[in-house]
Amino acid sequence: MSRNKKYDIGAVESRWQREWEKAKLYFPSVEKAKKPFYNLWMFPYPSAEGLHAGHAFSSTGSDIYGRFMRMQGKDVFQPIGYDSFGIHSENFALKIGEHPQTMLARTIKNYERQLRSLGHGYDWTRTVTTSEPDYYKWTQWLFIELFKAGLSYRAKASVNWCPSCKTVLADEQVVSGSCERCQTVVETRELEQWFFRITEYGERLLANLDKIDWPERIKAAQRNWIGKSEGMLVEFKIDGSDAEIEVFTTRPDTLNAVTFLATSKLYQEGEREKAGRFSGKYAIDPLSGRKLPIWDTNYVAPDYGTGVIMGVPAHDERDMEFAKKYGLDIVKKEPDKSLWQKIEKEGWGKPHINYHLRDWLISRQRYWGPPIPMIYCEKCEKEGKGERAEMPGWYAADEKDLPVKLPFVEDYQPRGTGVSPLASDPNFYQVTCPGCGGQARRETDVSDTFLDSSWYFLRYPSTRSARSGQLPFDPEITKKWLPVNLYFGGAEHAVLHLMYARFITMFLDDIKKVGFEEPFPRFFAHGLMIKNGAKMSKSRGNVVNPDQYVEKYGADAFRLYLMFIGPMDGSPDFRDTGMEGMRRFTERVWRLFSQYSDVVLVEEKDSREVLNKMHQTIKKVTEDIQSFRYNTAIAAMMEFVNLLYDKTEANIKRAHGGIRCAEWDEALKTLALLLAPFAPHLAEEAWVEVLGQKFSVHLEPWPKYNPAFLGV
Repeated sequence: MSRNKKYDIGAVESRWQREWEKAKLYFPSVEKAKKPFYNLWMFPYPSAEGLHAGHAFSSTGSDIYGRFMRMQGKDVFQPIGYDSFGIHSENFALKIGEHPQTMLARTIKNYERQLRSLGHGYDWTRTVTTSEPDYYKWTQWLFIELFKAGLSYRAKASVNWCPSCKTVLADEQVVSGSCERCQTVVETRELEQWFFRITEYGERLLANLDKIDWPERIKAAQRNWIGKSEGMLVEFKIDGSDAEIEVFTTRPDTLNAVTFLATSKLYQEGEREKAGRFSGKYAIDPLSGRKLPIWDTNYVAPDYGTGVIMGVPAHDERDMEFAKKYGLDIVKKEPDKSLWQKIEKEGWGKPHINYHLRDWLISRQRYWGPPIPMIYCEKCEKEGKGERAEMPGWYAADEKDLPVKLPFVEDYQPRGTGVSPLASDPNFYQVTCPGCGGQARRETDVSDTFLDSSWYFLRYPSTRSARSGQLPFDPEITKKWLPVNLYFGGAEHAVLHLMYARFITMFLDDIKKVGFEEPFPRFFAHGLMIKNGAKMSKSRGNVVNPDQYVEKYGADAFRLYLMFIGPMDGSPDFRDTGMEGMRRFTERVWRLFSQYSDVVLVEEKDSREVLNKMHQTIKKVTEDIQSFRYNTAIAAMMEFVNLLYDKTEANIKRAHGGIRCAEWDEALKTLALLLAPFAPHLAEEAWVEVLGQKFSVHLEPWPKYNPAFLGV
């Protein structure tokens, strides 16, 4: 080839993307794979704004690892899909005045175009879209299985209500008293809702954290959310009454210093100044017989224990602050450990384990989601009949009738009345009772979007299975590919998606649908990208669209820059000036391949130096990829390129008559192989068109270092 062949970025990248797809390079046979490796990136919400640099940052980090494992000889399965149901999609559709169904057809197409342009090695034949009936059929099946197992129930409860989203929220979706989606202050309402008994799995969810390879900060977030506390339930008699008030405490040894009881009746999340009012009632201290005033306060959380605590100012800062403010007694006594036994022996209380975790509120009063597959019959309820004795009147839809399809509703605006827009469509909700054959009514709420994403990883390998219409996931394929080998995603999902996926997988293991408890034995949590020192946001106008950079600099330069600007688990700062520097590096690499492929190393010391550096670089890049230190891996390759350029200046002799320098040839081939996961198009072009090797560099074995060459 010409020594000065121009590198046409657009033509080269689109060509190799076509060739990879034509050769089915990234489409493993899920049935025949000998060394399966399931590499999964947390699938995105297909928002109308399209892919942003944060998506590109995390998806590229995942793709690099998948490419690396493929070169390690693994049959890598790397699928992609879209978390397309839910409030995020519906809210944007409302904002632009378009139906979510038509909007998503367009936005998903755009997402696919953008992801393809980055050169990711996805298996495009096995995508999933959560809003497609062939997917949510099985989300509904999952709901029914939970109902049959007694883990799904409907109850009236005090729930979180977002007045902006006009729907209830799970506890996990409320952050500092506000909706995690729109930041509106959350209200409390009494409503009948559907729940999943995730609390029955609290101890297993907690214990299993010690068995999985996750970042400690993610484990800590889950431990804190589960919030296991060991203590006692202590009963205090109400003065002048036969009634009692039960208190949970982790410090029974401080019963000798209690001076008041505090309730949660005035609780306000995030309230800093302690405040309260005397209830007018007293409790009797079982130890001393003293009368203890009962105060309604704003600092005791209603979901902690019984919602009532012992006020022990001498041993608790919050109680001390409250006692001083209202002039309450302060008794200073040393804790007495013997009180643990005394309380139980005297019958004043009993040991108890408390959890912060609450049952998962699953129903939503919105339109864009899977209809909850339940049917209510008023007649059967009156007669005490139903599928479950404790829930008369309620029946699950028959599996043969799934999916319960979401009808096309023109006016899908949330009502804010506590019911879904589906409640205005009699064609949807009027059905025959499965029990008595009389008139019945479908549930009109839809399920939380986190149910959609709680099992999607199980569906991917089975999407083209012969039994995909009869089963949510093929047992044999699932046994081969699951659990996921590496899950790559954001830390912001620590107590939402990740907790729910673990719960659902444990449940599926219990009912013998899968053979493992943990879906993601290894999880890597990437950091949050910023722009010019500030968090990216539409209000700041600093959201980075990958399209403009891929078009101007090419996917490889963009990928390399995203990985170079900081550690994957940090907060890399995107700056346009850095892109220029990475373009110069890729151009320099191409010149090295295209203009200096026939250099002959004349001096033995030069050959030795090149080989030393080559093996050091192999070792460094290999170890850095294994630990996701992509930035330092790229820095090592830059050093290697610099050394090779130094040798081109010292050795201007060129090969003649087809005789090539073996050491130089090996160095360039190694460079192409090391670059392949990071800059897949450039590496392929150099491998095939310059070095004359067979297609494809991505199917070549990863280079191994020789310890003999690691010395300086």
